[in-house]
Amino acid sequence: MPYFIDVILPIPLERLFTYSITQAESEFLKAGMRVAVPFGKSKIYTALVFEVHQQQPIAYEAKEIHQILDDAPIITQTQLTHWQWIAEYYLCTLGDVLRAALPNSFLLESETIITKNNDKIINDTDLKDEEFLVYEALHHQSSLKLQDLINILDKKNVFPVINSLLDKDAIVLQEEVYEKYKPKLVRYVKLNSQYSESEKLQHLLEELSRAPKQRDVIMTLFSISAQTKKPVKVSDLSDASEASSAIIKILIDKEILEEYHFQEDRVVYTGEANEASKTLNSHQEKALEEIQQSFEKFNITLLHGVTSSGKTEVYVKLIEEVIAKGKQVLYLLPEIALTSQLVSRLETYFGGKVSVYHSKYSSHERFELWNNVMQNQPKAQIVLGARSSIFLPFHDLGLVIVDEEHETSFKQFDPAPRYHARDAAIVLASLFKSKTLLGSATPSLESYYNVKQGKYGLVEITHRFNDVLMPDIELVDIQDKQKRKRMTGHFSDRLIEEMTEALRMGHQIILFQNRRGFSPIVECTTCGHAPQCPNCDVSLTFHQYKNQLRCHYCGYYTAMLKNCMACGSVELDNKGFGTEQVQEEAQELFPEHKVGRMDLDTTRGKFGYDKIITAFEQKEIDILVGTQMLTKGLDFRNVKLVGIMNADNMLNFPDFRALERSFQLMLQVAGRAGRTDERGKVLIQTYNPHHRILHQVSTNNYAEMYMEQMDERHNFKYPPVYRLIKITLKHKDFNKVNIGAEWYATGLRQVFKSHILGPEFPPISRIRNQFHKNILVKIPPQQSLSKTKKAIVKINNSFLGIKEFRSVRVILNVDNF
Repeated sequence: MPYFIDVILPIPLERLFTYSITQAESEFLKAGMRVAVPFGKSKIYTALVFEVHQQQPIAYEAKEIHQILDDAPIITQTQLTHWQWIAEYYLCTLGDVLRAALPNSFLLESETIITKNNDKIINDTDLKDEEFLVYEALHHQSSLKLQDLINILDKKNVFPVINSLLDKDAIVLQEEVYEKYKPKLVRYVKLNSQYSESEKLQHLLEELSRAPKQRDVIMTLFSISAQTKKPVKVSDLSDASEASSAIIKILIDKEILEEYHFQEDRVVYTGEANEASKTLNSHQEKALEEIQQSFEKFNITLLHGVTSSGKTEVYVKLIEEVIAKGKQVLYLLPEIALTSQLVSRLETYFGGKVSVYHSKYSSHERFELWNNVMQNQPKAQIVLGARSSIFLPFHDLGLVIVDEEHETSFKQFDPAPRYHARDAAIVLASLFKSKTLLGSATPSLESYYNVKQGKYGLVEITHRFNDVLMPDIELVDIQDKQKRKRMTGHFSDRLIEEMTEALRMGHQIILFQNRRGFSPIVECTTCGHAPQCPNCDVSLTFHQYKNQLRCHYCGYYTAMLKNCMACGSVELDNKGFGTEQVQEEAQELFPEHKVGRMDLDTTRGKFGYDKIITAFEQKEIDILVGTQMLTKGLDFRNVKLVGIMNADNMLNFPDFRALERSFQLMLQVAGRAGRTDERGKVLIQTYNPHHRILHQVSTNNYAEMYMEQMDERHNFKYPPVYRLIKITLKHKDFNKVNIGAEWYATGLRQVFKSHILGPEFPPISRIRNQFHKNILVKIPPQQSLSKTKKAIVKINNSFLGIKEFRSVRVILNVDNF
């Protein structure tokens, strides 16, 4: 009786693939284990076993697997169920989810090995120059990898050369699977056992009297061993004895010292849990009781607490209760910048029980954390992470906390799966029958709508911690200021006055401008030409610190121009402004104070966030200029003033959520001001001080904003009243996208009749040399979501079945906002 397995391959193909196995393998293999399988002509992939069965595939003959890579499953059955929900709901494949979920180290890759064909003698004169170089290299080396060929030929595309050598039978290709994960080994040393007797030791020290540095190393080794009674690291010995590693190597070579290695986790918490959690004030106590009562009725509760109301301390009390029962906690944050500040707070309460998981960690570090969570280790009882941490292999999840739940960073836009971490986390919690707490000072309309519909519970904290007053928000009309010549660069006289006062009192300042770079447009004053990106339909942004023009969509850059490319004039002017320009102007206005900047350009490294946040906390920076990274719930104790440089570019954005987003962003950034005893001040510079949203921000009126925005959503049929699926078609040929989009929209209209918007070009219609066209499908509340998706998938398959449309890329994005 033959045995088979269905596997998930890490490639975006709709279905599972079946491979044949032996009876012994069928008894050993379980769902969630990895196997190396051949796929296509010569590729080898790491696949994940989905199920073991005895049904032979009808359409093709099942190949045999190459090898089994695990002794036990590396993912749980609950995870598989969760992945299936993500694939089904967000219209992607299980392969997409597998690719996103597993750390890179788990996905072994096949690497092509090129060797010389010894059975055939090739005449050098038959080979072209590049072929000869490769063939010559194979005389000196038994095998080469693809990367070696790229280096030898000094070009990326080496496949034509490989193919022509294969045609001439000069080389042979082999696929070799290689392991990506390398454990971190730490070097330790100890004295060779032959010197354990005192006589031999005495003799050794006499011998080393002529080599004082080596003798010092041995003496230091004794003193460290006596003090710690622990194995001694080479690095510690080198530091303590002030000897170079070369001296220690000499002692190892002489066999005086013995070297050995231990495997160690890359992420280790060294401190102790040294603080009890803080005593809650009456408002927090009341909120905690209400959350517990709400959890009796609802699985999901929304905590709506004003900025600086101490939501984190409430979370800490809930976490304490859950981990006391031995269960795991997932604490989701929208931004990596937040984790660095929160980790230190949680570690003072919970010590080494806190683990962190996000994209700035290396694949090795993520691999280790994955194993710690899988084995339910105490060091991974509380997982703090960005959106990808919903994929970890939890065993007994007791609570999910989604902090700043309104944040757009929770939505993954590219590549697939295009999931929303908040919604996926709610489903994950329901699989474990546990509770979810959503926290925010400015909840998303979707979550608040669910409260009003009776789906979620609601708990509110309306007072700031220590009864600190909410910041005083003032609107500054910059149109009027410009008329009266009261602007210095982009700073109004009112903002300069408040900044001078705050700095004189020794307080810190945050300036918010949601655009990086120096200026978004460089324009010729003679002919009006502005340099454009050759790959996208956007103007290039000037970055002064590198003297470059950069595209923020595709990464294209070029040196700053000296003359206009159209007319040759030297008169180039900057239009608009970004964080770099604000930083420069602030530095000119306050030369004796330190001005820092926090945006994508300054936080590229692994510890980029930590360095800036720490410098600001330790008052090394007086004025911090930043983009929306600054709004994400960071807690700075000494900020007295927040300046929003220009509120209008957020309000006038072509998106149905622009006003809701602007409200959230401005209130969040205002919430960074005055978090201790003194009342903070917020200045919002705008050309339109009578805008409704700006008044709602200045009075902190969430209820009025909610009512007004929900009226618009009802009238214009947008979420949360209607559901949205956005279909984007991409291709480098303008006509192909146009014709394809028309065909697609016609197909949708035949099925759904109304509620189809488009096809329409987005505001930026060409990115990375590809034209985009969007179609929006609106789904009324009474229409079945699953049937709608099935109909869309059917139309999509028909579209891709047409020969001329096959090269058009179609992206289905469910809940694309």
